[in-house]
Amino acid sequence: MTAMTTLFSRARRRALAPAAVALLTLTGCGDSLTPSGTTALSVMLKDAPGDVQAAVVTVSEIDLVGAHGVQALTQTPATVDLLTLAASAMTLVQDAAVPSGTYTALRFKITGACIRVDNGDQTNSIYATTGYDATPCGGPADGTLQAPSFAESGLKVTMAGDALAITGSQKILLVDFNVEQSFGHETGGSGGWVMHPVVTGGDVQSTGSVRASVQLGSGITLPPINNIATTLAQFSSVLVANTSDTIAVVPLTDLDNDGAFTADFNYITPGDYTLSLELPVGLTSVTTNPATPQLVTITSGQELTETFTVTAAN
Repeated sequence: MTAMTTLFSRARRRALAPAAVALLTLTGCGDSLTPSGTTALSVMLKDAPGDVQAAVVTVSEIDLVGAHGVQALTQTPATVDLLTLAASAMTLVQDAAVPSGTYTALRFKITGACIRVDNGDQTNSIYATTGYDATPCGGPADGTLQAPSFAESGLKVTMAGDALAITGSQKILLVDFNVEQSFGHETGGSGGWVMHPVVTGGDVQSTGSVRASVQLGSGITLPPINNIATTLAQFSSVLVANTSDTIAVVPLTDLDNDGAFTADFNYITPGDYTLSLELPVGLTSVTTNPATPQLVTITSGQELTETFTVTAAN
């Protein structure tokens, strides 16, 4: 019997901190590499950077390595800005046949990358690996992004625990491409940038999610900005860890048109966080019930919703 594989990709956005995510789903057979059942495995990609405004990579191949050698899950190049994957998922591999079993490695072949960085003086610069089209970063490149070659050998993803034991009816792996740790200035004061990818992974079942739901209280209207009506669609919700580590900033949307505007934060590591609102420029303050920032505790497999009612705005 064979297995089906699907790969998705996601990135957690940090306001002033870097990193990224990819999702892969496999369906396999058996407990070793001897077919005897089916397993659905998923892999995902996440995170974001400080002065990095865009971090684009091209993954040309994703391989699963086991006792029977290397199995290519996809050889279709995928180019993604890691910073756009905040609180979302993107399919990279769909229904690849994989035998069940315990594998030794997951590898990404990366053929190039570019970044756009804030220079701190209201300008930015673009850096790209040699020969890479920097257009997705707003190119052309101003300088070279130094990087090891992962196009041939591939970059090994460091997986936690028994994440690559592909057994059971379904399994999802969460792969964290840490932008903050993966991109930095060259040593020696040259002003250049270098990429040393830091990519780790684990079981997505150990993560949770939280939804912020915001609505106006009875009789409450938002003050106009520059004589233009203001709505909650101009607000964002902010998820913060450790008092200052912004995990993601997600715009509020009202897809159901019912007056309740929501923002979803998915695949979040269990722990204590705060939820708050980011106001549009022109508003100085809003009062909500309950008050923000609001402490939220995310646990494994939990889908939490926090509801806020706006009671005043200035």
